[in-house]
Amino acid sequence: MKKIRIGSGAGYGGDRLEPALELMEKGKLDYIGFECLAERTIAIAQEQKRIDPDKGYNHLLNYRMEKVIPLAYKNKIKVITNMGAANPEKAAKIIAELAKQAGAKGMKIAAVFGDDVLEQIKGQDDLLILETGQPLSSIKENIVSANAYLGALPIVEALQNGADIIVTGRVADPSLFLAPLIYEFDWSLEDYVKLGKGTLIGHLLECAAQVCGGYFADPGVKDVPELWNVGFPFVEVNESGDGFVSKIPGSGGVVNTATCTEQMLYEIHDPKKYFTPDCTADFSKVEFQELGKDKVAFIGGTGNQATETYKVSVGYRNGFLGEGEISYGGVNCLKRAELAIEILQKRLVSKELSDLRFEMIGVNSLNTITQSSVIAEPSEIRIRVAGKSINASEARKIGLEVEALYTNGPAGGGGATQKLSELISIASVLMPKKEVKTKIIYQTID
Repeated sequence: MKKIRIGSGAGYGGDRLEPALELMEKGKLDYIGFECLAERTIAIAQEQKRIDPDKGYNHLLNYRMEKVIPLAYKNKIKVITNMGAANPEKAAKIIAELAKQAGAKGMKIAAVFGDDVLEQIKGQDDLLILETGQPLSSIKENIVSANAYLGALPIVEALQNGADIIVTGRVADPSLFLAPLIYEFDWSLEDYVKLGKGTLIGHLLECAAQVCGGYFADPGVKDVPELWNVGFPFVEVNESGDGFVSKIPGSGGVVNTATCTEQMLYEIHDPKKYFTPDCTADFSKVEFQELGKDKVAFIGGTGNQATETYKVSVGYRNGFLGEGEISYGGVNCLKRAELAIEILQKRLVSKELSDLRFEMIGVNSLNTITQSSVIAEPSEIRIRVAGKSINASEARKIGLEVEALYTNGPAGGGGATQKLSELISIASVLMPKKEVKTKIIYQTID
């Protein structure tokens, strides 16, 4: 029975590169996927492209591809990535130039378009925002981007046309890894059992090191060996969609039933009905079985028909965030920090400021704790104050007031910082798939 190996090269936009290169060198891979987009990432990328039409792709594209391309060419590994972000066309041109410099003659690069649906939503004010139930018109004037979560189909088409490196914009994370399975095994797009299995595989791989112990470790409770050198995962899959997940021997981390279970449940709203562009995946009967050291089989994934809509991630300007921090240390620092916060609470009374947070980092910034709950006097405390405003000048006052504590607050304050940033927030809507058209551009290295 035919089998293929797919590796995970990244789990987010700024992920490490070394584990991916190790996979390409030692993993006997057929494919590797680099998943580098989050909801806000692409909205920010669209803003970058608006300012400079030659920007908007992942900032580590050159750094990654100059090392990935020679290995992909040498080992005949196909690369699939969403590092194109808001500008897949420019990303493909950069990849082609790097491939040319590497002497990768005959390598074919494909750029997938169609996820940018900003123009399509402009006339659809009645679309409901999933998070709030409000109509899209409620944020209409502040919208900066709208990207549909495409599925595996355009990537499959690019593979059918001989592409070696495929760069996309917004594509659902599991679809990056599902596409080669559909292509290699000629799976029917109506075989929802296999599509569900493939979506499970993609979900296990999409966050890279997480299934190998990253974001899993809890010393003394869930120990992970050599986390400093954690490896990235790969799967070996047969044409039925069955197989195992593992990592390169000698790399750090661990692959076991617990890491796989945690990753499977990560970001899943309903394991029985996980909506993706390709199918409605059902992970409710999945079982993991350890086949050996760092080798776990996945059993029981399935799926049902996909919905008729794409989820669309809409980025919009949502005012400004003002922040300020200052530290207090030594004897009685808790009391001095509390006095500093009391001063700031009285100084920052403004109808134009909202969502104000007054935090003592290490005491109550993550959990609400009263003073009586603090077991021992801390040796140091750092205050953080943050808040929002529609007006940049109002948001800036937060940092200014914190810095003013140097000479207008309790004794011993130091290390004050302030920051002002524009807020790009995300809203989600559903758009009929029939309204989204994809396009692929190819370039072959001579």
